[in-house]
Amino acid sequence: MILTAEQQADVAANRQRYDQHKALGQQQAPKALPPPTPRDGAPIAPASIIHHETVPGGWYFVTKLNRGEALRIVNSTGRSCVSLLAWNAADTSERLNHADTIKVQWASSLRKGRVILSDMGRALLSIIEDSSGAHDTLAGCSNAATNAARYGDGFRNSRDNFLLAAGKLGLSRRDVHPCVAWFAPVSVDADGRFEWHGERRTAGDFVDLRAEMDLLLALSNCPHPLDPSPAYAPGDVELIRYQAPLIAADDLCRSASLEAKRAFENNATWLNSNVAG
Repeated sequence: MILTAEQQADVAANRQRYDQHKALGQQQAPKALPPPTPRDGAPIAPASIIHHETVPGGWYFVTKLNRGEALRIVNSTGRSCVSLLAWNAADTSERLNHADTIKVQWASSLRKGRVILSDMGRALLSIIEDSSGAHDTLAGCSNAATNAARYGDGFRNSRDNFLLAAGKLGLSRRDVHPCVAWFAPVSVDADGRFEWHGERRTAGDFVDLRAEMDLLLALSNCPHPLDPSPAYAPGDVELIRYQAPLIAADDLCRSASLEAKRAFENNATWLNSNVAG
């Protein structure tokens, strides 16, 4: 697509406004995020494990994750993509907001040190370990149409899995919202087109999510809609729910940027009022 001179000027002006808003929003340089967690690093103490489950390819899982607990998601075979929805267990009208997760942190990439935000400006989950860094906040999950176009009929998809999961949690279709996807190596090229980098998915990769309030979670282990493989062959994923380590005073997720600090201040206000109520 060739832009006219007027369109190019509009693009430049919009970019300038974006940079100005970003500078005002951050007000300071955010802390540098760490490199990926080594695949053989961050062992979980056996005594801290609450539940361990294997989710077969194509299936889904629901759980409550209490504040201070963590969930490790392991891409056991390197062939899986795990889409995630989350709700505040005390008020399910508050749920994961992928757009604010991107906007507030000024980045579409998820990695160790980032947080998953709600539509109320609060932190739902902190990414406390991550060996992959290849996750997607932009393209969404598979549905019956995307599956039929690539694989034909009869294959499970994440949209339908989420509808089933919502029902098990006492929720409905209207509660199924846009998701984030783990182990989905999606990027955007210079022309704004999605690209898939399959070489960035490796067997044994994992991500650890710490709950910052009591949550209801739904996870779906189905191929990502941008995965170019013609075969429907998602592998098993391991889920390990465990008691997270005590939060340090300089916890990176809570201090990486002013935006993250503000989200946790919002958490503290809500938690204090909830306890008082």
